[in-house]
Amino acid sequence: MPNVVYQAWIIVTALSLSVPGTAHADHLRDLQTAAAQASSADWGHWGADPKKYSTWFSHSNRLIPLYAFGLKLDKVRGPNSVYRNAERLKQLYGYLPQDTLNEQAEYFDQTDVAHLQQRGVDAGKKRLILIVFDGMDWQTTYAASVYASGKVGYQEGRGTGLHFQDYRGVETDFGYFACSPANEGTKIDVDTQTIKNPGGEQKGGYAWKIAGDTPWANATIADYSIGKCKDCSQAYTDSASSATSLCSGIKTFNNAINVDVVGRQVESVARKLQKQGFAIGVVTSVPISHATPAAAYANNVHRDDYQDLTRDMLGLPSIAHPNEPLPGVDVLIGGGWGENNSFDAAQGSNYVAGNNYLAEADLKAIDVEQSKSGRYRVAQRTRDKAGREVLQAAAEEAARNRQRLFGWFGAKGGHLPFRTADGKYDPTLSVPAAAETYSESDVRENPTLADFATAALTVLSKNDKGFWLMIEAGDVDWANHANNLDNSIGAVLSGDAAVKVVTDWIESHGGWDDTALIVTADHGHYFFLEKPEALLPSAPAASAR
Repeated sequence: MPNVVYQAWIIVTALSLSVPGTAHADHLRDLQTAAAQASSADWGHWGADPKKYSTWFSHSNRLIPLYAFGLKLDKVRGPNSVYRNAERLKQLYGYLPQDTLNEQAEYFDQTDVAHLQQRGVDAGKKRLILIVFDGMDWQTTYAASVYASGKVGYQEGRGTGLHFQDYRGVETDFGYFACSPANEGTKIDVDTQTIKNPGGEQKGGYAWKIAGDTPWANATIADYSIGKCKDCSQAYTDSASSATSLCSGIKTFNNAINVDVVGRQVESVARKLQKQGFAIGVVTSVPISHATPAAAYANNVHRDDYQDLTRDMLGLPSIAHPNEPLPGVDVLIGGGWGENNSFDAAQGSNYVAGNNYLAEADLKAIDVEQSKSGRYRVAQRTRDKAGREVLQAAAEEAARNRQRLFGWFGAKGGHLPFRTADGKYDPTLSVPAAAETYSESDVRENPTLADFATAALTVLSKNDKGFWLMIEAGDVDWANHANNLDNSIGAVLSGDAAVKVVTDWIESHGGWDDTALIVTADHGHYFFLEKPEALLPSAPAASAR
């Protein structure tokens, strides 16, 4: 029987070569298109079944890589790992998870990322930057590095080929952590901000003998990592629980934003530092109050209460803080612009028809141009104007006048246009969705994540007492949910460009003496790259099943 993926690749190649002026140069697009159409590829697959290209669209319980700059990991890994101590594990999870104790663990816990940030401050760091590639596990990083470097250079460890892997402008360290939540299945009431069933329906944990004790190891029971192992069923995290762990240092239930397992609010590292005089910035390539950026600052029992999460971040009264609003962040830049909805039950009874992420009245209330009490210089996507110029002009104005900055952009869906691996903005087929398409205006009128980072640093650096900044490459997660490797690698490269902006900025603004940078992810997906050489442009035919 003819090989269907090979036939699909031949068709895609022929079509690209038949278009005048089009060279066959987008090898990864061809691979993704052929695999999505044929539902099979021998070079890789999403999910445990190697015979099918796509059988899993959600997260996984994998160890997650972390790259530290200006910080060491010795205090949390190896002999100091919480996973070597039964009592500490019980305190962390609220119970002793099944098969999770590992007296030889080199990995640490996701909550330790918050503790590392605090240690940085205690050591005198005045500039803390946390860069989160949402959904980027070791396998995703590996695929991007193979493509970017043009070679299969490593099989384990830190790796090479991406800026954040190769940068040596300061002492750097590499490690990895477990990210399982306290539980999955907790039910809530968003209007009363209460918990209905403390403890949820499925407990967390990390059964290392099944899952593996390194990020590059494959689970011995494939269904374990997606919470379906009959003998050891343990929850995998969502972005809300994981970001809460990264930012506040606690284990909690999936969907929680800085509340514990019984619904009590906790304070993030950023909020604590704000009380010490630090400026706070949050930027993301996806909507402004999605789980990861929201967890940098806000409180809520559910991640989908977007308008209230935005209110917390902008210092307005919210369902979680109705009488005493939080102070609000100094910089908030992200997506969600143009996403309107007349009704959203997930946001409770106080939802205001209009934009899903920011009510019109709230936007007017924060804008220095529209309200006497407004504190934010606002930059929005503007017709026929380059987004980078709109944002940077607002950032410079805010910096001059010691104002806060709010930047609001996005294409359809609320995110920045998805960059593909070759640097263009022309996604191909996802699974099972059709390819997203963007107009020339979508691309021109939106800045990049690197532009977001530049604008944030422009404003935050004016604070002499220091700053804390989160930068989220959220589109990695969106690409991986869609089982689209072309988009996934493009998103990693887009985030890597933002990392370079940050390291370049640090080097030109006083150096590393008072700066710490953490580059990591919040969780993984379930991609398997069986033949990394297939991602190299020199061998496209070898990648077809």
